[in-house]
Amino acid sequence: QVQLVESGGGLVQAGGSLRLSCAESGRAFSTYAMGWFRQAPGKEREFVAAISWSGGSTYYTDSMKGRFTISRDNAKKTVYLQMNSLKPEDTGVYYCAAAYQMPTRTSGVDYWGKGTLVTVSS
Repeated sequence: QVQLVESGGGLVQAGGSLRLSCAESGRAFSTYAMGWFRQAPGKEREFVAAISWSGGSTYYTDSMKGRFTISRDNAKKTVYLQMNSLKPEDTGVYYCAAAYQMPTRTSGVDYWGKGTLVTVSS
């Protein structure tokens, strides 16, 4: 069973930075592609970023390119999302996702974390 636990969310002012972490408790972390999604209040969950099992390939939603960076450490079984130049519209619950294929859509996710709240104040 794959369990994903996010951390690192919180309150930050616009223009600030946060780094989210997602730790996986199973034994097959390095075989999964990993991703981050977010859900703003009253909106559907949307794709943010994804990274291949090796870390060699990454994908981002256009609005996050240049501001967010996804990375992973397979030895630590952890995936990260570095978020810079945060905007109030980045506010939402950020979810970690694991999948056998690159998780760029919610329908393609095999496992979800419970989420961590990011609030960006103006």
